[in-house]
Amino acid sequence: MVKKRIGIIGATGSVGSAGVEVVHANQDIFETIFVTAHSNEKGLENAKDKLQAKYALLTSKIEDNKDIIDIINNENVDIVLFAAAGVSCVKLVYDIVHNGTNIALANKESIVTAGRLIIDEAKSKGVKILPVDSEHSAIFQCLMGQRRQYVSKITLTASGGPFRYRPGDAFEYVNINEALKHPNWLMGSKITIDSATMINKGLELIEARFLFDIEPCKLDVIIHPESIVHSYITFIDGSTIAQLGLPNMKTPIAFALGYPERIISQVEPINLFEQKSLTFLKPDLEKFRCLKIAKEVLEKDSNDLMAAMNVANEEAVKAFLKGKIAFKDISYVIEDVISKADVKDAQNILEAEENIKKYQIFASEFLAKY
Repeated sequence: MVKKRIGIIGATGSVGSAGVEVVHANQDIFETIFVTAHSNEKGLENAKDKLQAKYALLTSKIEDNKDIIDIINNENVDIVLFAAAGVSCVKLVYDIVHNGTNIALANKESIVTAGRLIIDEAKSKGVKILPVDSEHSAIFQCLMGQRRQYVSKITLTASGGPFRYRPGDAFEYVNINEALKHPNWLMGSKITIDSATMINKGLELIEARFLFDIEPCKLDVIIHPESIVHSYITFIDGSTIAQLGLPNMKTPIAFALGYPERIISQVEPINLFEQKSLTFLKPDLEKFRCLKIAKEVLEKDSNDLMAAMNVANEEAVKAFLKGKIAFKDISYVIEDVISKADVKDAQNILEAEENIKKYQIFASEFLAKY
C-alpha cells in the first residue's frame, strides 16, 4: 500500500496535537514529511519524534511561505493538515491551494477572510479542501451522495459555550477565567472565547457558505448543549440527515485525512442508550450580539465585510485576554470596524492581505480609546 505523504501545520495546538495522535495511530497509512509550530520548539520536537517526520519548522523563524511550499513540492506531499489558527495564515492557505496540494483545513479565518479567492483557486487547481471543523465535517458527510438542489436548509449546531444559560444582563461581569471554561471542548484560548461570544458559530456559517456553495438564506444555527449532533441538513422532501458523535476533534480529523476512506480515530462510538437526552435551543441573538452581527454580515454576502468582522474580532479577543477590554466590549469593536469597511471585495490575495492590515489598524485605533 502506498502511504499518503502528509504535512502538519500547527502541530502543537489543540487541533494539531489531535492530528498528530490520529496520524500516529495510522502509521501504516501515512508518512509524515513535515510538521510546523509557530514558537513551541519543545512541542515541535516531540511531534517530529513521534511521527518520525523528515522536517520540523518553527514558522516564527522563517520569513515567508516559500520554505514550506518548497518542501511540499520537493517531497511530493499529498495532503496538508492545516491546524494553525488566525488570520495571519490566510496567505499560506492560499499558497498551498495555489500550489495544487490537497488541504485538510481547520483554519476558518482563511475562508471567512478570503473565501471566494481560495475556493475559486481550489476549483481552478482541482484541489480538495477537506473541512476539519466538526460542524463542516458533519455537513460534508451528510451531503455525500446528495444533490445540492434538494437541500432546503443546513443547520450548524452550537454548544452555546459557557454562557448558554447565563442572562444577557450578566455579561457585563464576565471574567477571563469564566470565558475560558468551555463545558464540552478542549480548545485554544482564542476559539474558546469565540465560542463564549458565539461569534465562532457566525464564522462557521460564513465558512459553510463558501465551502459548500450554499446561499446564506439556507444557513442557520441552533444551540445543542450536548455537542452530540454536529450539524444536520434538511431536504425539500422533509427528510433530515444528521451526523452524530462524541465531542472529539480526532473524528473529523480522521475523516478528512482518510477521505474517501475511513480510518481509525481512537474515538469511541457514541452509546445512545447512555445518552439520556438531546437538547436543542434557539440562540438569543440579543444576548449573543456577536452572533447577531455575524448573521447580518452573512446576509449581506460581502467577503470584505466578513474580513472586517473576522479581523476586528481577532484583535478584540486579544485585547480581552490581556484584560484591556471587557467581554461585552468585543461586539463594539467588531461593529466599529465593520462600519468603516469599504464593501469592496479583494480581487486577489495581495489585496486581501492589505485589507487585513487595514482592518487591524482600524481595530487598534478603536481599542486605543480604552
